[in-house]
Amino acid sequence: MKVTFLGTGTSGGVPILCCDCAICSSTNPLDKRLRTSVLLEIENTNIIIDTSPDFRQQLLRQNTKKIDAIIFTHEHKDHVGGLDDIRPFNFFNNVTIPLYVSSNVDKAIRQEFHYAFGDTTYPGVPRLNLIHIEPSKPFFVADTAIQVLPIHVMHGTLPILAFRIKDFTYITDAKYITAEDKEKIKGTKTLVVNALRKEEHFSHFNLEEALAFIQEIKPEKAYLTHIGHQLGKHDEISNILPPNVFLAYDTLQIIA
Repeated sequence: MKVTFLGTGTSGGVPILCCDCAICSSTNPLDKRLRTSVLLEIENTNIIIDTSPDFRQQLLRQNTKKIDAIIFTHEHKDHVGGLDDIRPFNFFNNVTIPLYVSSNVDKAIRQEFHYAFGDTTYPGVPRLNLIHIEPSKPFFVADTAIQVLPIHVMHGTLPILAFRIKDFTYITDAKYITAEDKEKIKGTKTLVVNALRKEEHFSHFNLEEALAFIQEIKPEKAYLTHIGHQLGKHDEISNILPPNVFLAYDTLQIIA
């Protein structure tokens, strides 16, 4: 499996609009972060997790020509806002894109992109097939043998989903994970988890919490994502991380 980090930033991206801090003013391209999304390439199947508001820019940058499925962690704008940009894939590939969604995400997508679900469909609207998923119930993606396990995590008071595919687990926006759900993650060789900043946050792991979680799960390698400008510069933070933990950055590709 090849994993491409399309975006690794928090909801405002980095740099933050109107901010002149050292991170937002950095000239290092590794400090420039679009909103969080990833592309998973498994054999000939392209799976997207979350469609950020920067989705069009991310796919142009990667020259992505095909999407077979989209999986959503939750319904916040920075994770669903770019969904309309799948329309060229509908048109050029003549496909309806399957979306794997919780009931909360289903409701949010139907509200935000209501024009795609009317009785009279306007030409050119996104062609979507919403497929419901639930925590702890594995599903297969787009008529393939690729099995995905949704895992329940808490984003503050909001229940959201993490995903495990074989020995790869992707978690974003987590603040709390039960012992039962941690057991479903253990054995992961490659772990991606959010680390918003150094200071504590009410709905996201901070750096200390993310590192403690990684130490508990004990993956071979871990990558930090959903990063805000308050975490610090990429090079400075990278220098203080454990040997098997890395700051993800936009366009980073790994094999999991």
